[in-house]
Amino acid sequence: MNKLELISILKNQADLSKAEAAGVIDLIFDKMSEALAGGERVEVRGLCSFYVKKYEDYTGRNPRTGEKVKVKPKKLPFFKAGKELRVRVNRQERNRGK
Repeated sequence: MNKLELISILKNQADLSKAEAAGVIDLIFDKMSEALAGGERVEVRGLCSFYVKKYEDYTGRNPRTGEKVKVKPKKLPFFKAGKELRVRVNRQERNRGK
């Protein structure tokens, strides 16, 4: 599922115009992105949580040349599935295998 499919589902189920549905989805994603950029954790109960993990600088290697390279500190977003989502995915996988 991608963003356009989410917009289409919201449009049909909430009886919104495509522009209104797109606005809602954009607002949600923008607020989630802003929270993560500000160092906050985003949690959607029963679904997942997003958080930012900080990495200090370190010395790495260029895989092509083997040369040592200084890697700058960085922050990366991470996704953690909630228990209800894990259970649901596993249940559907078992049902599909039958």
